[in-house]
Amino acid sequence: MDVSVVIPTCNRPELATRAVHSALAQTHENLEVIVVVDGPDDATHEALAQVGDERLRVIGLPERGKAPNARNVGARNARGEWVALLDDDDEWLPSKIAVQLELAATATKASPIVATRMISRTPRSDTVMPRRLPEPGEPLSEYLTVRRGLFYGDGFIQTSTIMAPAELLRRVPFTVGLRRQQELDWTLRALQQEDVELLYSPEALVLWHQDENRERISLQNPWEEQLEWLRSSRDLFTPKAYAAVTMSVLSSMAAPTRSLKVFRELLDEARTHGDPSTIDYVTFLQIWALPPDVRHRVRDAVVGRKAHA
Repeated sequence: MDVSVVIPTCNRPELATRAVHSALAQTHENLEVIVVVDGPDDATHEALAQVGDERLRVIGLPERGKAPNARNVGARNARGEWVALLDDDDEWLPSKIAVQLELAATATKASPIVATRMISRTPRSDTVMPRRLPEPGEPLSEYLTVRRGLFYGDGFIQTSTIMAPAELLRRVPFTVGLRRQQELDWTLRALQQEDVELLYSPEALVLWHQDENRERISLQNPWEEQLEWLRSSRDLFTPKAYAAVTMSVLSSMAAPTRSLKVFRELLDEARTHGDPSTIDYVTFLQIWALPPDVRHRVRDAVVGRKAHA
């Protein structure tokens, strides 16, 4: 096979099985699917045993190490030239891998990261992300972080859209222990390598299921941990990108503290080490001034109008 699909999972047998079936249903059939079961989980092993496809391999870990570690285990065990990542609560459309392989053939560098657009699905609506693709010469840390509107960004990358050489994922593994911004961290670190470029398919080929009644790691707010990560990763960002992350992403996590000290710390961080724009300042102030539920309602209304414009 030329593609290895890596799916980390734990205690979600129905979701993992759905993800596996979407990978096995690809029009490009020369692949293997590696499910890394993150810790003891008899129900998932039993559910996957019923799939009945010899292309499926299941690796059970003796204890939980979380998704970045499970992805690294999958990449180390991959037999394919390429690794395509798939979170257990997402699905692929049937042509995803075929489209990515065709795009990979156009790469100008030896180790391209090939991503796609995706459909962000909530119980209320579908939204195609990212809203735009990178512009020629645009710094990718800015593309992925800098906002052009107050309530949303235009650039985006998500784990289930990523396909990359297996060798690259072994050379640049995911950061174990990082709870948020895992894709951003990995992508920017990988792009530091001289033989790496980022390619995007304009087609939306992934379903990102954002069920609002399901606990997600991405809804947790470890702002102090994220600030430590950001400070240690400063060289990955331009000053504009560094300010944008500090004043939007980190501030969204920290604002529930309602702490003036934290407010000042993040503002000082952005101004000392970044280059904030007017939108950054306004975003920062509305994040701290508006209660999260109010901000989310306003954001959803604005995004909804943009989606239907």
